[in-house]
Amino acid sequence: MKKQASAISGAIVAIASIATVAAFAGGLLYLDRKMGRPFIATAPNSATAAQLPADAEISRILAERIDDQKQSVGIVVGTIGPAGRSIIAHGSFGGIDPRAVDGDTVYEIGSVTKLFTGLLLADMARRGEVALNDPLAKHLPMNIAVPERDGKMITLADLATHTSGLPRMPYDFEPTDETNPYADYTTEQMFAFVSSYQLPRDIGSEYEYSNLGAGLLGQALAQRAGKDYEALVRERITGPLAMHSTTIELTPRLSGRMATGHNEMLEIAPNWDLPAFAGAGALRSTANDLLTFLTMALSTDRTPLATAVADTLATRRAIGEQETSAALGWVVTKSSNGEIAWHDGGTGGYSAFIGVHPVMKTGVVVLSNANTGVSDIGLHLLNPEIPLTKPKPRRAEVEVDPKLFDNYIGRYRLAPDVILTVMRDQDSLFGQLTGQPRQRLFSQGGHRFFYKEVEAAVTFTAPAAGLSPSLVLHRFGRDIPAPRMPD
Repeated sequence: MKKQASAISGAIVAIASIATVAAFAGGLLYLDRKMGRPFIATAPNSATAAQLPADAEISRILAERIDDQKQSVGIVVGTIGPAGRSIIAHGSFGGIDPRAVDGDTVYEIGSVTKLFTGLLLADMARRGEVALNDPLAKHLPMNIAVPERDGKMITLADLATHTSGLPRMPYDFEPTDETNPYADYTTEQMFAFVSSYQLPRDIGSEYEYSNLGAGLLGQALAQRAGKDYEALVRERITGPLAMHSTTIELTPRLSGRMATGHNEMLEIAPNWDLPAFAGAGALRSTANDLLTFLTMALSTDRTPLATAVADTLATRRAIGEQETSAALGWVVTKSSNGEIAWHDGGTGGYSAFIGVHPVMKTGVVVLSNANTGVSDIGLHLLNPEIPLTKPKPRRAEVEVDPKLFDNYIGRYRLAPDVILTVMRDQDSLFGQLTGQPRQRLFSQGGHRFFYKEVEAAVTFTAPAAGLSPSLVLHRFGRDIPAPRMPD
């Protein structure tokens, strides 16, 4: 949910995991544990693009991504259109498991979970159990003091569209296990943080992607229904749609179909657990199950869930000044061949994308067992004018004397309220952004370091009097200088 921030530009904007469109616009950049990563794609404004590419072309893209570019171990693509459903897969489960991935292989889907949370909200609103404009406080325990501003309260719709004014993550989010960062953050901690938080701006005035907000929405809907989030998803969505491989807790049968996760270096990565943030990114699923979800999204039948899906797309909040808006869970982007509704996600070892083109009556699912991102593939299949991204060369780690790390230790100000704290832990160097978990920095030679968990690098200014006076954070093509702060 590792979501992060990026500038938005171009005629078509796609923000992976939607995880932070407005952050750079507001001068902030987050390197938290993602559940997805920001992605920008630009397509020319031209005539209507073709329908879905042929299966052979999709197979070529996957083979190139895995065999040539070494950007994943096993990717499954599911497509649906006027000609029906199709599964195209390439690669293996990974680790020591050579089995070929297929439409029933289980992956973590990260922030794609937010589509299920948005659908739960729309379904419960349609049933009269909640209303979109209900205050969040109405559906949380009475001892939770949800912040207000100028007499206005945060509503359920504000949470679903990331316009609540809540931050991306709680500032007290400090994992004890960085390989499973959400596992030990409790619901009680989440509620305590919210009760003490002061909103920095008017509710509804600005988009800021918030895993915290999505997690709270999942908690509120579960509280209203009187059951946990997973049980509610099973009762209202996966059960009625026979999506038997979409769940949080894995049965032994599903565990046997779970692909091994890999980080950006294609090293094996542990699975994630997100008890408090279940509504933001805890689900696991398969391409076949998610195609069933898209079949409902494209359906013209007036079934209760199909009607609720239509409701999720009807509520829109603008994302900055671009032709992109936030619906109830979905990101809706204007492209040269019409609107695309989509979302993506990522965890420590997986990437996911799901998107639908209502006018073309097409949908795409992309699942990967590496957290290198697949949003460009999904958007390209829905509109071939959106280009595939070119992978960057892999960085190589260089061994250096750990004593040199002492020159970099300190605090560096990236923005008025964003500080990168650089620390040494034995023979390793770490960077920690305000309100985010620390992440290890690996030497690339000279004074340049890189992250393995996210696509980012840091260059320190040559030390003066034993200390580096500043650094530059390199992220998404941006170079952000940060001076050292006084001790």
